[in-house]
Amino acid sequence: MEARAINRFIGSSPRKMRLVIDLIRGESVDKAIEILHFSPKHSSKNAERTLRSAVSNLLNKDDTARVEPSDLYVKEAFVDVGPTQKRISPAPMGRAYRIRKRSCHLTIVVAKKA
Repeated sequence: MEARAINRFIGSSPRKMRLVIDLIRGESVDKAIEILHFSPKHSSKNAERTLRSAVSNLLNKDDTARVEPSDLYVKEAFVDVGPTQKRISPAPMGRAYRIRKRSCHLTIVVAKKA
């Protein structure tokens, strides 16, 4: 049994988010939450919130079965590119520099250990 959580339009670039997500892929949920909670990266807060949502989705999915959070692991975790906001910053001699504010979509799938 597995459940997924998707967090869309996160205001962090996909490249920075992937650094955090690579740390938790394949880990047990308890260890992954611990890694994210004590990570100094800014995007680890969004990743921890999404992971907790995925665990909650799994616990709410089947009320009859007893599922302990310690029996779960991160089956899949990936980051997709979201829309990019384009802005213009003034530059010397009448020029303009383009600023691209990137965003990303985060998907985390948790499953029960076999």
